[in-house]
Amino acid sequence: MVSRTVEIKNETGLHTRPGNEFVTMAKTFDSKVEVENEAGKVVKATSLLKVLSLGIKKGAKITVHAEGTDADEAVEKLVTLLSNLRD
Repeated sequence: MVSRTVEIKNETGLHTRPGNEFVTMAKTFDSKVEVENEAGKVVKATSLLKVLSLGIKKGAKITVHAEGTDADEAVEKLVTLLSNLRD
């Protein structure tokens, strides 16, 4: 399993629009991708509803986990996306 933590810098956190971008990208990978909030709650990264349920605000640190054939690429690209999200 590959994991990496990133701080959310988007002023409004991971709300619907950026959350949808994240989920859409997560669905492009063959690997199983999950996201974990600071409280330790882990959800499928391919479900917008579940990602939004984490309530990720600006300044929150979340961890992206991936397991599978393209896990390294998945984590790298998803963390880059999260680092660069803007409203």
